[in-house]
Amino acid sequence: MNRSVEKIRQQVQHNCHIADARHGGDFTMCTYLLKMREFYRWEQGLGIQAVLPKEALGDWLMAREALWESLDAREYLPLIIDGKEYEAFDVAAVNRALEPHGLVYSAGLANGARANFFLGELLQRENGEDGFVLHLSGREYARCLSAPPAMAVEKEIFLRREALSRYLWEKYESWGWNRPDNALGRAFASYDFAGDAETALARMTEAEMAAAREHELGEYEASRLLGPDWNRMLLDLALSPAELMARAVKDHLADALRTLPRLLEEANPASLHFYMGNLSGMRRHLFPGLVAAYEHWLAGKGFASMLEAVEWSRQHWLDLAREMMDVHRRLGVGSAETLRRLVLERCGVND
Repeated sequence: MNRSVEKIRQQVQHNCHIADARHGGDFTMCTYLLKMREFYRWEQGLGIQAVLPKEALGDWLMAREALWESLDAREYLPLIIDGKEYEAFDVAAVNRALEPHGLVYSAGLANGARANFFLGELLQRENGEDGFVLHLSGREYARCLSAPPAMAVEKEIFLRREALSRYLWEKYESWGWNRPDNALGRAFASYDFAGDAETALARMTEAEMAAAREHELGEYEASRLLGPDWNRMLLDLALSPAELMARAVKDHLADALRTLPRLLEEANPASLHFYMGNLSGMRRHLFPGLVAAYEHWLAGKGFASMLEAVEWSRQHWLDLAREMMDVHRRLGVGSAETLRRLVLERCGVND
């Protein structure tokens, strides 16, 4: 890494540390420790199967938490690239400046309006006919504790190959503790993790990168259908149950538009199992019909039920999202509880 790139990396990582100082404690203890182990592996350049040195890991953990404590009240800093200053969240301008360096950058707000940054190697850039720009990254040079494998910021879509690979390995390790007979287990069984974990992970990463691409394109389509009022509503709902529901509704809309039709068309069992294995929490709660259709497929009765569920859901999620925005326009920041009850009612589920 040359000196100019290293300076950029340091600036982005500094903002990552500030974001982690503010939000690193938002996870449950179990999830936090898993993420910190994976973060240590990434930062130290260790392989996915490397045995972690307990003492060194403990010292690193204490030092990292001390660093975060010292940065908790700091503001995000602008980036200086080739002598010019850029606001940290001006993603399009920063990426134009980084193009000669072969780098890609993203900065946005994840669940709960949590800031997230990353800097990585640019592998490919795709300009879509609908106006989006899709960036595919490889090796990552700066990142936060939470490293979403895919993210959309307005018209910019980011697919992070290394983050996805590490995410899949984290999922595999967690599943491997008890090896339950569930959808994730069926997905992992489609690859030879026991015989050649590195190759299995590479093959799974490639397959799930395609699925992640479809989801992010679906998110882009959903954003165009819903307009800017959707994000204004999310900011007003931050950290409430209604925000979780709203994000689940839009995720379902995106998947009904792109992800699930593609997976069902390709009839790839491994990716379908993985999709259902990750259908958890609020997303699973709000779409019991898809879970039932998946069980129907497992029983050997074909894809018909899943196809019907997806086809029905496309208009359902769009109508519900628009109804939520109508309520928010009337009630503003006080709409959270009304929206929570509305979503439960429209989805036919209980608390």
